[in-house]
Amino acid sequence: MTKAIMIQGAGSNVGKSLLVAGIARACLRRGLSVAPFKPQNMSNNAAVTTDGGEIGRAQALQARACGLDPQVDMNPVLLKPETDTGAQVIVQGKRFATMKARDYGKAKADLMPRVLESYRRLARNHDLILVEGAGSPAEINLRAGDIANMGFAEAADIPVLLAGDIDRGGVIAQLVGTYAVLPPDDRARIKAFLVNKFRGDPSLFTEGASAIADQTGWRNMGTVPWFADAWRLPAEDVMDIASRGGGAFKVAVPRLKRISNFDDLDPLVNEPGVTVDIIAPGQALPGDADLVLIPGSKSTIADLVDFRAQGWHIDLHAHIRRGGHVMGICGGYQMLGREIVDPEGLEGPPGRIDGLGHLDISTRLQPRKTLALTRAQHIASGAPVEGYEIHLGQTEGADTARAWLSVNGRPEGASSTDGRILGCYLHGLFASDAFRRTYLQSLGATVSDTAFDVGIENTLDDLARHLEAHLDLDALLAIAG
Repeated sequence: MTKAIMIQGAGSNVGKSLLVAGIARACLRRGLSVAPFKPQNMSNNAAVTTDGGEIGRAQALQARACGLDPQVDMNPVLLKPETDTGAQVIVQGKRFATMKARDYGKAKADLMPRVLESYRRLARNHDLILVEGAGSPAEINLRAGDIANMGFAEAADIPVLLAGDIDRGGVIAQLVGTYAVLPPDDRARIKAFLVNKFRGDPSLFTEGASAIADQTGWRNMGTVPWFADAWRLPAEDVMDIASRGGGAFKVAVPRLKRISNFDDLDPLVNEPGVTVDIIAPGQALPGDADLVLIPGSKSTIADLVDFRAQGWHIDLHAHIRRGGHVMGICGGYQMLGREIVDPEGLEGPPGRIDGLGHLDISTRLQPRKTLALTRAQHIASGAPVEGYEIHLGQTEGADTARAWLSVNGRPEGASSTDGRILGCYLHGLFASDAFRRTYLQSLGATVSDTAFDVGIENTLDDLARHLEAHLDLDALLAIAG
């Protein structure tokens, strides 16, 4: 019989995703067949699956930790925020609807059968399912119809391990407070707790852990020290995006309000010769940037309006005038063109908006979403490129005649006449080592022999060893139902 345990958090961003990834890799190293599962996720950083859908980026990383290809059943409900009050709802990998938060709250109960269907399909094929919650079960105002935390744990009859984050302070209150507000049945479903992100000697928290155990009756699984190399793994939460100093070559990345698929930045962050500078709203694009990279967006038109409101269009024009280079990926590619047309109102009222005008292209948004894992070739160097496409728009125009990628003989992307401004729909291209080195070298950067995918694998192994040293994994597996 398949075992399962659900890791919930006493708050958001307590490290659940990395805990699942590290425990998964540790269990794989023990010879178990293990799979990740997150009933409901909210993220604009999505991954394309081998079965033709999309899931949260964290579940794709967890699948990798399990030695598996990502599948839509690993994250059956994905919410992709488009506005402050609404999101695109992805169900089992495909667009289901766009809903306001209040309407989604009413629809959640109807999605539970689909969630359980995905969970049971996974469970039939693996020894252990590691389930990740979302937010916190202490949000008891959301308990009715819940599919993300205790509602799912109850429906699937899965025991829960509760994680707290000591780095933000108040971890005893986080965990004991969760115990205090939960109804008795949910409280009883939690079998154990752990404390995550401890800086220093974890033995210093022995008395604190004992206090939590005494107050709750839950078993202590351990205190996990801060994992210093977490930044090397793809982040899912936009709040985890941070500038990282490296070498002299500077890449400036405007942090769009609805930035999406920012895993494009991870291989650049891991290049020691490159400094990645994330430009927050209210800050100017730096005048000393070598490359301005405009990332993907979940709401391209709204983010283009905000791009201008920040004054970034003026900074970008000055950067280009000084001889700087620009690359736009997906939504960033669309913004660089002459116009974006939305005849069906997919991103708001139907209409059109002027683009930034640095590429002679025009984009028309269409309801049919392109979702594909893609193999391509960098035309100039012949370097192979692997990535994925996830977009609504179709783009055409004179500058597409200077495509710089080839996908099975099909030209992809566009280039300005002088070659300093590039755009394409292919996410993940910098993870292809040969292309990354060739492109950065062509701009004058000092590059390393870093193998990005090997680095991810090594970091997952290091994370597994880190957790094995500080968690009682045997007890965790014994608790799994």
